[in-house]
Amino acid sequence: MEEINLQKEIADRYSLRGRVYNTIRDRILSGDYHENEELKENTIATELGVSRTPVREALRKLELEGLVNIIPNKGAYVTGITKKDIHDIYMIRSYLEGLCAKLACENITNAQIEALEEILYLTDFHARRSHFDQIVELDNKFHDLLYKASGSKILNHVLSDFHQYVERVRKITLSRPYRAEKSSKEHAAIVEALKKRDEQLAETLAHVHMMNTIQNLTEQGL
Repeated sequence: MEEINLQKEIADRYSLRGRVYNTIRDRILSGDYHENEELKENTIATELGVSRTPVREALRKLELEGLVNIIPNKGAYVTGITKKDIHDIYMIRSYLEGLCAKLACENITNAQIEALEEILYLTDFHARRSHFDQIVELDNKFHDLLYKASGSKILNHVLSDFHQYVERVRKITLSRPYRAEKSSKEHAAIVEALKKRDEQLAETLAHVHMMNTIQNLTEQGL
């Protein structure tokens, strides 16, 4: 019984640690915490209703990700994602998304293809009504499903992280009607290539999709 209670205590601790870490991380990536803003352990702990320990552990982990800079005897400050980081992420994603689409041609199921087509339909529906929050959410679902369809848990994990890193920028770019419409058409072309199991075409289209995003960011000064 004592062993079971200990395991539960450990599980609860890691669950708490994960919740605190994800909350702070999400706030940084969404722009709720601004670049160079100090992250005060006491304040965050009070807001989240936890002790300072999981907050301190989360900040150390975020420092390893490059999202936080901890200055000894001074405090923890938001590093965030810089403009160069964003462009680097999209450049790396352009190749990894291509690989993802290529692998998906081998592993994607008919049910997953139908789910992607449903996302495309809903995206067009909301685009006609300028429902940009829904468009961003559907974009998340499209890429999440594509990552899972690759059949590679490692690729899924890496691309999911990169996708979250540029969340704030994606919200800005997809709020522009012409980019939302173009992105949807690019998604549709990728799905058609997946249906044909055309690995080379799917890889090329996914790569170009990311490169077009980079071009759009440059045009917008982001």
